[in-house]
Amino acid sequence: MATAELASERESDYLSQLTMAAARYANRTERREKNQSVLETRGPLYADAPERVEKRLARLGADWAMVRAIERTPTEPASSAGSTLRLPPETFTSDVLGLERLIGRNNLTPVAFLEKGVQVSRSVGRITISGPGGGHGTGFMVSPSLLLTNNHVLRGTEETSRSTVAFAFQDGSDGSPPLPAVFQLEPLRFFVSDRALDYSLVAVAPRGVQGETLSSFGRLVLSEAEGKVVVGEFVNIIQHPRGEPKQVALRENQIVDVLERFLHYESDTREGSSGSAVFNDQWEVVALHHSAVPKTDAEGRPLSVDGTVWRPEMGEQQLAWRANEGVRISRVLRALHEAPLTGEAARLRDEVFTTGLTPPPTESSPPMPSAHGESPRPGTDGSRAQAPEQTHVAFGTAQLTIPLRLTLGFDTASSAQAAPLASLPALTPVPKAAPQPPGRVGVVSAVEKDVDAALVNHRLTQERPYYVRTADIAARDAYYANVGTDDGDALRRTLTTLLTETHEPRPRYKPMRLVYPWVDLHKDGRLRSIYSGKDFSAEELIRADAAVAEARLAQVQELLLQESTAGPAEFEAEFDALEASLPFNCEHVVPQSWFAKEEPMRGDLHHLFACEAGCNSFRGNFPYFDFPDFEETVRDACGMRESTGFEPRDGKGAVARATLYFLLRYPGRVGDAAREFPEDRLPVLLRWHESEAVTEYELHRNAAIAEIQGNRNPLIDHPEWAREIDFAGVWP
Repeated sequence: MATAELASERESDYLSQLTMAAARYANRTERREKNQSVLETRGPLYADAPERVEKRLARLGADWAMVRAIERTPTEPASSAGSTLRLPPETFTSDVLGLERLIGRNNLTPVAFLEKGVQVSRSVGRITISGPGGGHGTGFMVSPSLLLTNNHVLRGTEETSRSTVAFAFQDGSDGSPPLPAVFQLEPLRFFVSDRALDYSLVAVAPRGVQGETLSSFGRLVLSEAEGKVVVGEFVNIIQHPRGEPKQVALRENQIVDVLERFLHYESDTREGSSGSAVFNDQWEVVALHHSAVPKTDAEGRPLSVDGTVWRPEMGEQQLAWRANEGVRISRVLRALHEAPLTGEAARLRDEVFTTGLTPPPTESSPPMPSAHGESPRPGTDGSRAQAPEQTHVAFGTAQLTIPLRLTLGFDTASSAQAAPLASLPALTPVPKAAPQPPGRVGVVSAVEKDVDAALVNHRLTQERPYYVRTADIAARDAYYANVGTDDGDALRRTLTTLLTETHEPRPRYKPMRLVYPWVDLHKDGRLRSIYSGKDFSAEELIRADAAVAEARLAQVQELLLQESTAGPAEFEAEFDALEASLPFNCEHVVPQSWFAKEEPMRGDLHHLFACEAGCNSFRGNFPYFDFPDFEETVRDACGMRESTGFEPRDGKGAVARATLYFLLRYPGRVGDAAREFPEDRLPVLLRWHESEAVTEYELHRNAAIAEIQGNRNPLIDHPEWAREIDFAGVWP
């Protein structure tokens, strides 16, 4: 085939990608304009789907409680350096700065951002297709052996076999010219390509043409998890535009839309950037850049910068840009999973998915090449350079779905030596954890991260007024503006719809971060057990729950290593017993067993209260009951419990209103099994509700919870509705 014909095929492929990208972009105009409007009025956390935003916050080590606290904290003067928050330096972390940046309060970036960018850039290289129909593109290493780029860059094994990738093709910091390390591509060893998703994955020779080791350039660890980026965030692109030395489009690329398989973003990428890695601010790969979104005429044809119809021979630099499009990396990985591979090809494919087993690329960066010869090329002496894939890792991961998912790192050699933490003082503050065995590093750091975030959130709340009555009344009136009270059954159904539709986001259960720092505080800044009235500091319960979390995870690790643990059913039973023996200091007034620990019920803040572990366990899952001789026969500081039920010593009004909220929000979920709250005990809740008036503490809770999860408790806002609502329809 002639060179011109091959070039024409490549141009035709790219024109096809342009046309399809333009069509997708045009079809999303209404959604994109809505996104832009929300971005301008509310910010990035509100433009994307709530479930995606919650996943994004979780990846940042944040939650909606911290978001709301930061949003409502007065901004420091623009001239101030560092955080806009009044936090002591030792509590100000990159997570806090990242969350401020995401919200739009702060555009500062830690120096580590640049250092990490330099590290990951080493895994990005320039692809050169030699011979007929040749050209350039960008690609990046995603396993010890495999490089990812676009299908329209490397379309088949024939042209790929005459292609190379050059790493370190970049100007030196001293202005010296590039001296790249060039590696041959080996499609006969591995080549998978998908035209619809526009990706090609190909093997790279382990040694460069001058003896360099491929391992010295590391890899970019890819993640199938969603939530790596949301609409409104800025992303970064490392690229070789038009085959030029490596360049970076840094934080000027805003995500404007998220499609099922693609991302649309504004950036300055040019010809040759096909196959580039698109990163979030944590340098996680979020997309594979593959096409411009061009301006088009009425017939959908791409336009050039002078307004005429663009033709491939004009060159990409003459294309009139509108936006850019990348393939979501989670969708590339999903397709790769489904590729029908066997033998060595399957083994090489599986190496892409070994996330968590290698550190970030170039953790020990070799010297950068220099044209003056001061620094040697990595690995040219024939030795095996230290590389991420060669680093010995003593821990693995185990993932179970039981119905909850646990992802745990553990060391098979050392876990058996770790002393099980079977019993812990429920409320003893614990210091920062001492160095742990290798298998527990990830566990402890995750718990410590929760503690740090919770304490930051708690400190932020100290700048806020406890309860602003006028603002809350206005919010209450607006919330119920369309609720009529003429008919009890209609009122119940209307409230159920309102509570459900406004319940966004729906945070998952994590009391140390969502309940103790702000929601459940009393006006004096302290926490009190809902049943006993016992007094605690927020930090006390945060650290106590952290100790419980570490103990649970340590014992789960032991459980995973026991041969007697046969399967999901056995594990679920063991885990339930473990949770019962090591409870958090948080009470679900509607016991978790009544709704099988399912979300959003489990994390619904309206029925979560601080409660020391002793009272939590004492109540168990007994339904509330009103004992006739309660005052004379209190058996425990928490209240009275008999086979018929449990009556708390304190907090009857608050728990009654929380339970009534639950009945309205989740009709049919209570009373469908023995020992759950029966319909004939509704009068108990109504009596407690009427005998103890709504307090400022409950008003504060209601307002704080509305900030976090969107909905309110009608029995706190309108106590008089308790006798107007027909509750008959809430039982199965």
